[in-house]
Formats: sequence, C-alpha cells, structure tokens
Amino acid sequence: MGEGGVWRPGADGRPVYGMQLPVQAQSVLFAEGWEAAAGVADLVAVARAADRYGFAYVGCCEHLAIPRRLAEAMSTVWYDPVATLAYLAAATERVRLLSHVAVAGLRHPLVSAKQYATLDHLSGGRLILGVGAGHVAEEFEALGVDFARRGAVLDETIDALKVALGPEEFPEFTGKRFAFAGLGQAPRPAQAPRPPIWVGGSSPAAVRRAAERGDGWLPQGDRREALPGQIARLRAMREAAGVREPVVIGAIAEPVYVGAPGWDVGRRTLTGSPERIAASLREYGAMGVTQIQVRFRSRSRTELTDQMAAFGTEVAPLLK
Repeated sequence: MGEGGVWRPGADGRPVYGMQLPVQAQSVLFAEGWEAAAGVADLVAVARAADRYGFAYVGCCEHLAIPRRLAEAMSTVWYDPVATLAYLAAATERVRLLSHVAVAGLRHPLVSAKQYATLDHLSGGRLILGVGAGHVAEEFEALGVDFARRGAVLDETIDALKVALGPEEFPEFTGKRFAFAGLGQAPRPAQAPRPPIWVGGSSPAAVRRAAERGDGWLPQGDRREALPGQIARLRAMREAAGVREPVVIGAIAEPVYVGAPGWDVGRRTLTGSPERIAASLREYGAMGVTQIQVRFRSRSRTELTDQMAAFGTEVAPLLK
C-alpha cells in the first residue's frame, strides 16, 4: 500500500503477475477446450494454485445475460464475480480478488458498494474492484439503462463508489444521476482508506477515465507495441487532471507456455525456457507496467496448474 493511499503493487520496481480464472468465462476467443466440462472443483484448484505460487490476483469477468446474436461466440457461461470471488475467498488465503471487469454502470453505486464492501470484509481486504463501461447493448436495455450514455454513467459511478467504499459509515455524495446521504452501510471494507479501483478498457474514453479516476488501468487487447504510447497518453492526462497518486499500469501479456509444449499452442504464445519467457516479460516492466496478467495454454486443469507452478517458481524470480 502506498503511504496514506490505496494498495498499489510494484513499489519495489518489480511487476507483479496475476491471471484471469478459467471456467468462469467461456468465450470461444480465449477459453480452452477442457473448460466446457469443468466446474467448481477446477476453479478452486486453480485459485489455490495462484495462492501457492505467488500470483497477485485472480480475476473474474461480468456479463449479466448474453443475447442470441452473440451467444455462439461469447457463450452464455459467465459466472457472477461477487459470488465467485467470495466463494474463492474462503478457499484461499493471500491472493487478491479482481473483478475484471464489473460493468458497474448497470446498477446503483450503493448496490455495488454493499456487495463489494462485504466481499472485501469477508476476504480480509483482498478486493480489487475492476470496472468497465460494458459493450453489450441488450444488457443495458433489459435493465433500463441508457447504453449510449454508459461512459458518463460509469464516470459518476466511480466517483460515487470511491465515497461509498471509503471510511465513512454514512457516506455522502451528490452527482447528476446519483445522490445519497444519511444512509449507513456496514460492514465496511477491510482495506483503508478503501479498496483500489482499476479501470478497464483501451478506447480513448477508457484511458481518460483510468487517468482521471482510476487507481489502476486494465488495458484490453493492446498489443505490446501499442502500450508505450497508451501509457504516455494516460500519464499526460493524469498530470493534466492534477491527480498526484501513482497509477498501477497493467498489461495483458501474450499467452504463455513454460518449456517445450509438444503441441500447437499458437504462434503468438511465449514458449521456451524460464529465462527466455522472463526476458520477454521484462520488456513490459521497462515500459512502466507494474502488473502483468498472464494466460497459460493448457489441455487440462492439471496442465494449467503445472504451468502456474513452473511460472511462479522458475519464471517469476527472473522478472526483477
């Protein structure tokens, strides 16, 4: 944790590493074949492996309902992040719990504050609240939320959440869409002054939002060569906005397979010796990245947890 501020990794100059959980989101764009038949025991095993091998966080996505037009590509399997992360909090001890990302504009900030404050309380202060604007119009329409105005709604929602998740039992906030005062919520989050809020997205609006309002930035889909420019823009906007607190800069690395795979893992996958993989990932640190999200190619839960073990014990020590 920064002095007087929210938790921020990378203070020692070494990026931390985390991962999106398998099973809980099964888009054909990234899910492995074995995940379709997997379930709760697999989620728990992977979360415990993350705990054991030094991963900073495990992440869970959010989609409320997938329209038929997108179901073939996205699938309809999207676990609820609050329920999933709370369940895994009881099965782990150290690893942080990241919503990557919660579509926070779909609900009143007091509803989100109640859910995520409880999660932080139950987990002993391990929540990272990742938020994003969302991209599926039908989800917004079903709940009566204006999809076209989702960016402005999210901006105000973040401002309200910072207050609602702060130290005050009776927080006060007045905005264009939301206002509350004289309403107490307990239990309060375990983290003080509040859990960190990381903003997801790589559009100009999302980068601005992360710069002006976020404790961290979760890029989505930026290739390695695009990151230095994005980071420079984010830092310039943060300075222009007068935000002095350091920002956690994230990156989603290329898929990883430690060692020689012996099967087709895709041409973009980082493979080979621990030193070869670490050397490639150290380039992110040189850009200013302080947390790297990794994804491992695998054909089974056992292969995935073996890859996590190899990464945590052989690659991670070389990231300094």
